[in-house]
Amino acid sequence: MKTQVCIIGGGPSGLMLSQLLHLKGIDTVVLERHSREYVLGRIRAGVLEHGFAELMREAQCGERMDREGEIHDGFEIADNGILKRVDLHKYSGGSSVMVYGQTELTRDLYEARDRMGGKVVHNVEDVALHDLNTEGKPWVTYRDGDEVVRIDCDYVIGADGFHGPSRKAIPKDVLTEYEKVYPFGWLGVLSRTKPVNPELIYAKSERGFALC
Repeated sequence: MKTQVCIIGGGPSGLMLSQLLHLKGIDTVVLERHSREYVLGRIRAGVLEHGFAELMREAQCGERMDREGEIHDGFEIADNGILKRVDLHKYSGGSSVMVYGQTELTRDLYEARDRMGGKVVHNVEDVALHDLNTEGKPWVTYRDGDEVVRIDCDYVIGADGFHGPSRKAIPKDVLTEYEKVYPFGWLGVLSRTKPVNPELIYAKSERGFALC
C-alpha cells in the first residue's frame, strides 16, 4: 500500500489532520488499533476552544456542531461560596468556547472522511514505524490477522498518544521527557439532568475542585 502521509491514531487529532490534508489534495491513510464502535463509545470532555471550533468549520465538519453545540461567552468561578464571572468575549477579543461532546466531534470527523472517501483502517495490531531517521522514505507495518501489511509513505504522523508506537519509535537521543505528578485525581459523573447554570462553573472548596 502507498500513500503520501500515514497517520497513526484514529482519534480526533488523527482524523482532523486527515480531513485537512484531504482538502489540500494530500492522500492519507489512518491506522487505528480499536474498532470504530469502540472509538465512538469513549466519553471525553466536551469544551472546544474558539480556535478549534473554527478549525472544525475550516475542515467542513462544523455544521452539526454549530447547530447543536452551546456557545459560552464566559464562565463562573466559585471560590468558597463566592461566585465571580469571567467574560471571555470581553477580555479575549470576542472569543468564546463551544460546549460540544468530543464523541460527537469524532463522529462528525468520521462521517466527513466517509463522505470524501478517506481511508481509515481499524483493529490494526503490532504497528511499527521504520526508517524514520534515514535519508530514504519511511514506511509503516501492521498486522491484520496473520498478514503483515506494509505502507510506503512520504511522512509518518504520530497521533496515537503517550502509550502508542509512535512515541516509542522516537530515538532516545532526541527525546527529552518532562513529568510532573499531581497529588490528586479527576472523577467525571454523567447525569441526565438540566445544566445547573447557563455557563460552566469552576468551583473550589475545602473538599477540592469541581467543574459543572
